Amino acid sequence: MIIRSTLKKRLLAGEIVLGTFVWADGVNSVEILGNSGFDFVILDTEHAPGTPESIINQLRAAEGRGMDAIVRLPNTARTTVLRALDIGVSGALAPQVNDFETARAFIDATLYPPLGCRGFASVRATGYGLIDSIPEYLAEANSDLLRIVQCETENAVLNLNEIAKIEEIDMIFVGPYDLSLSLGVPGEFDHPKMTDAIDAILAVCKEYDKMTGILVSSPEEVKNRIEQGFKFLAYSVDILILAAAAKNITSVARNIIRELKP
Repeated sequence: MIIRSTLKKRLLAGEIVLGTFVWADGVNSVEILGNSGFDFVILDTEHAPGTPESIINQLRAAEGRGMDAIVRLPNTARTTVLRALDIGVSGALAPQVNDFETARAFIDATLYPPLGCRGFASVRATGYGLIDSIPEYLAEANSDLLRIVQCETENAVLNLNEIAKIEEIDMIFVGPYDLSLSLGVPGEFDHPKMTDAIDAILAVCKEYDKMTGILVSSPEEVKNRIEQGFKFLAYSVDILILAAAAKNITSVARNIIRELKP
């Protein structure tokens, strides 16, 4: 049985979706995130130590809770892309896409021939070969996979007009932390350089009819980014959500202990 993803269709229908990055090992955090109502998780193999072998059970956990799972790749090499897609993710997020050539190579690696160079095998993505029609599967896979490129450097912003011309790119995802580093204003997300860059990204995406996504870190930012036009919101990272909750609990509890200490 092939798991059918609806995430891309929901986005194309204009829905706003909420997810988070997963850096923690194991399936428990993924199941908790699904039970909490997130629409998707991004299984990170760039900043986290995940591999296709280690995240496959996280993918199964997401599917079991009705969430879509996207993989953030460590790089855009053809074999890297192939191995990640073969486990059956709903989408792929390519990091550090700073020019047309990198974007084109990533897209080609996600598409079966004649549109690209993705190889076919009887793996999980194909239902372990138990499909009725290979041509129908190939067409569906080419159509349904959510293809996202990350815009996180000054060069990416400068080259975005060329990158966005690639028809098969579905979404431009803004990485504000690395973008702020690249612009020389680390962590200053309200700096004019950052606001100008994000305005430029949104303008290009509107011109080329690309969906837009961004990392957010607070409920207030969720509201602000939706008002700007973002519909794909990745809220922080699982381990940072846990850390913030734990810190808040211990801070409040310690104050109570101090107040009530004999």
